Amino acid sequence: MDDGNVIAVMRKLGLAARSAARTLALTPAATKNAALEAMAKAILAAEHAILAANALDVADATAKGQPPSFLDRLTLNEKRVGAMAQAIRDIAALPDPVGRVLAHWRQPNGLEFERVATPLGVVGVIFESRPNVYADAGALCLKAGNASILRGGSESFRTCSEIAKALRIGLHAAGLPEAAIQMVPTAERSAVGAMLAGLEGAIDVLVPRGGKNLVARVQAEARVPVFAHLDGLNHTYVHAGASLAMAIPVVVNAKMRRTGVCGSTETLLVDQAVAPTHLKPLVKALIEAGCEVRGDARTLAVDPHVKPADDKDWATEYLDAIISVKVVSGLDAAIAHIERYGSHHTDAIITDDQAAADRFLAEVDSAIVLHNASTQFADGGEFGFGGEIGIATGRMHARGPVGTEQLCSFKYRVRGQGTTRP
Repeated sequence: MDDGNVIAVMRKLGLAARSAARTLALTPAATKNAALEAMAKAILAAEHAILAANALDVADATAKGQPPSFLDRLTLNEKRVGAMAQAIRDIAALPDPVGRVLAHWRQPNGLEFERVATPLGVVGVIFESRPNVYADAGALCLKAGNASILRGGSESFRTCSEIAKALRIGLHAAGLPEAAIQMVPTAERSAVGAMLAGLEGAIDVLVPRGGKNLVARVQAEARVPVFAHLDGLNHTYVHAGASLAMAIPVVVNAKMRRTGVCGSTETLLVDQAVAPTHLKPLVKALIEAGCEVRGDARTLAVDPHVKPADDKDWATEYLDAIISVKVVSGLDAAIAHIERYGSHHTDAIITDDQAAADRFLAEVDSAIVLHNASTQFADGGEFGFGGEIGIATGRMHARGPVGTEQLCSFKYRVRGQGTTRP
């Protein structure tokens, strides 16, 4: 498909999405929930086709030499397909975010004001290797009364095509326009450019889900608002008041549960006050779990398997079974390190010292800060949002997991009694 045809196709998607968005903005919660339930059933019914398509995508990615972390994000199995369907059902079970009265007040002149949640309109999602993003994003946008245009990476094109078919079945079953959730039908790069330009005003907000290069391009070139994060350069800080019995399983989970997700811990900071007792067991546990450890001089001294870390390591999002480890002089030093090298995504402290935890939670300027919990909880489903369309690290409108409430804007309803302004 040449660029001229791509632009024509994308313009058509935009017009259809804008029309669908007007319908969805007025769609009752019961109808949206019926569509979501039908979509979940269709995903399960299409399991064989989805997995067959995914096997072809994974084979191609393997042949191209994609790294294991990439292949893990791309790969689906029966459990993951089931989880995809369950996530849609979880979204259906959430309260309808549209029409919520966010504030209500009356002025002395008798005017009554309400601030009410409304859909954003049309959400464009550009993502790379994780095909479950297609189902999550489409379902979340629908629940919030938004139409969506979804552009997956070429590596997951076959898989997303089968998921898209299932979602269309669910929309049709509920009597909703199939253009409510549309897949960009080409892997041509010019389609991304058209989305960044806003499809002639059709797209209201863009959400990039993928690697640093993709997100950086979207943030640099987009002519519409963007919900995005560049890196998940996350830290876990083992404070002087940390219990070793708690720290070991939390740190290993934070790094190794799934190394390729954006909530994975990339740097472990250990307070020098507990380094004599905690550092070696923590390093040993990570190595035994299959993690490569790169450390500062103190860390190198505790285990011969540790490799030396340099300044580049502190600034690297590995998305792999690799972690950098540093001994810090205390809470102030830990916060300073996170401020210098972190990406304002997710950072955690492990400690039994409540005052230290409170300081960390107050002073670390990240979208998600945790006390005595794994950074792998950086996930909209774990927040009770049913899922997420992404994790935003900016400070405008949405921050952290972007769920149904964050996919809404608002308007003011004002009621008077023939009221005029003097």
